[in-house]
Amino acid sequence: MRYLITGGAGFIGSHLAERLLERGDEVFLMDDLSTGSMENIRHLKKFERMHYFLEPIENRALLAELVDESDVVYHLAAAVGVRLIVESPVRTIETNVHGTQLVLDAACKKRKLVFIASTSEVYGKNTQVPFHEDSDLVFGATTKSRWSYAASKALDEFLALSYWKEKKQPVIIVRLFNTVGPRQTGRYGMVLPNFVSQAIEGRPITVYGNGQQSRCFCDVRDAVEAVLRLVASDAAVGEVVNVGSTEEVTIEALARLVKERTGSSSSIEFIPYDKAYEPGFEDMFRRVPALEKLEQITRFRPRTPLPEIIDRVAAHFQSKRELVGVARAVAGNGN
Repeated sequence: MRYLITGGAGFIGSHLAERLLERGDEVFLMDDLSTGSMENIRHLKKFERMHYFLEPIENRALLAELVDESDVVYHLAAAVGVRLIVESPVRTIETNVHGTQLVLDAACKKRKLVFIASTSEVYGKNTQVPFHEDSDLVFGATTKSRWSYAASKALDEFLALSYWKEKKQPVIIVRLFNTVGPRQTGRYGMVLPNFVSQAIEGRPITVYGNGQQSRCFCDVRDAVEAVLRLVASDAAVGEVVNVGSTEEVTIEALARLVKERTGSSSSIEFIPYDKAYEPGFEDMFRRVPALEKLEQITRFRPRTPLPEIIDRVAAHFQSKRELVGVARAVAGNGN
């Protein structure tokens, strides 16, 4: 099989590409490196069946060519991360909505199956957990840029489902809940890599708000397994499916667990949302997925425990620190 992954040099995209290549598939990656990185896919260059194109999906000619070459399109390219969303709402909306429309339009010409990566953010301020796929989406005021990402991804879903209903374009939509693991960067506000890097470096672990907001963290290996099973199932076409863990933890408890697992002496500091992001910033208090639909379609649910996930992320950061240390030592010897 041949697959196109938009955003293929990103965190999740690189792990998905790795799995597909390891099982013998041919993979085309498209990424403008706005949030992705060549470091994420450098180890994949050994595969002759891996082809990467450092271009935005706005390159319609290239996108159309790669869609034609592929059997399935994984659309992961998006503006991600709370900090990026707050600081660049225009980019968030344009990248997410316009990019998705371009992919669907290109795929529709040949009825190629499109996987759309959505997010738990679309549930917004809904407090009725766990969130089911047919739960109400509750956003804040349009004056709060925080909600631009959720609104843009919800519009992506509406657009994809409309292509399915009106044009019979096959789509699968997955709402990912806090997918984490090696190669994820904390640059745009992702909490776990930020906590781990702070702990390893002995800096204060910074918790935003009072730390009582909770999340469920899903190992990227489990997320990729769920995605692969969904794409292989005819029952998933035209559906919206939650993918995530149901192991809930408060952000304060996560900070303490990271400190414990890394053996860090870091302090834990609390920073008000207004100072961390912008005045009047709004957050979701809980975010827990209902997974009955995922299990019904795939007979699978994520089960990697949080301590194991933290250990994997910590090992990745530690190995990067060691490589930097070796590089500096070599450079010093050269002088």
